[in-house]
Amino acid sequence: MSPKPAVRIERLSKSFGAFRAVEDVSFEVHPGEVFGFLGPNGAGKTTTIKILAGLLRPTSGRGEVAGFDVMRETREIKRRIGYMSQLFSLYADLTVEENISFFAGLYGVASERRAARRDWVLSMAGLGEHRRRLTGELSLGWKQRLALGCAVLHEPPILFLDEPTSGVDPISRRNFWDLIYSLADAGTTVFVTTHYMEEAEYCNRLALMNRGRLIALDTPAGLRAAHREPILEGRENRLEMVEPSLEDVFISLVRDAGGARED
Repeated sequence: MSPKPAVRIERLSKSFGAFRAVEDVSFEVHPGEVFGFLGPNGAGKTTTIKILAGLLRPTSGRGEVAGFDVMRETREIKRRIGYMSQLFSLYADLTVEENISFFAGLYGVASERRAARRDWVLSMAGLGEHRRRLTGELSLGWKQRLALGCAVLHEPPILFLDEPTSGVDPISRRNFWDLIYSLADAGTTVFVTTHYMEEAEYCNRLALMNRGRLIALDTPAGLRAAHREPILEGRENRLEMVEPSLEDVFISLVRDAGGARED
């Protein structure tokens, strides 16, 4: 008998007024899996992860996390997950150790376990020598490690990470993924959103989102094998100036490139 999925959603949708942020999305996440949720900004990744974390109610569809319903049992879900948001969520004016103590209390870590869990976080994050340093003084890479440690203080079986390496340098990003692997090796299910293509290779399976819809679901190798069109990359320093219609331009270029090869 196969184990019950850690996460399951069926035809999940979320609307904000007339805007459909998530539309008719279905997938399952296996226990102990590193599941990647990939897509550009605005694809619906954060909205989906907030629904699964019990922070938003879906407009329609069904979802379960750790066997609990996302509509009716959000309190039970929150007790069994760790959640690290896009924005740095720790307190800059507290020391590293004070932040750990605060979140240990928030997550209900038993008093007899707090010292051991504090020491584990300090060791895991490499912050043992900086335990009394103000969190606001840390580099972004160290802050993200500390945030990850605080998210798993209560040893949740399922961990949601929403673009955890955004803005982090490549070396710190790679080190952060080493920590993710260590958690997965210990049995934690890790659900991670990202818009970095290179991070796709680090996941067991990938769900690709675009404009609120699930457009592909497979292993990284399977997705590569299915993709036979030329890949183009564009660079723009002023991202706020890029129009959504640019996607149509790229599609046109791909089609033209394909026709040129055949001629």
